Amino acid sequence: QVQLVESGGGLVQAGGSLRLSCAVPRSTFSVGTQGWYRQAPGKQRELVVTISSGGSTNYADSVKGRFTISRDIAKNTVYLQMNSLKLEDTAVYYCNYKLWPRDSWGQGTQVTVSS
Repeated sequence: QVQLVESGGGLVQAGGSLRLSCAVPRSTFSVGTQGWYRQAPGKQRELVVTISSGGSTNYADSVKGRFTISRDIAKNTVYLQMNSLKLEDTAVYYCNYKLWPRDSWGQGTQVTVSS
């Protein structure tokens, strides 16, 4: 398993912004797919966005135009910038790294959007 450590969650009002960070091993930038997923209460875990080693991104329709994934290789960190947050964005957000057959997850960070 690859160790992933999220940070940056919290409570924010609807319409606000929040940036999540995920500390990742340097090796995850050169091969495999990094990404963010989320799980709301009573719902299945769902894709938020993934980014390949080549930089190709895949966003969920629900976050397109509001969320942006970025990476800082020098800091071994993947970010998720979340703008125009909605109540329905409330969830535990997980950092993920996939390189078959490995599928590694962070511990998750809570994001709560209030009205």
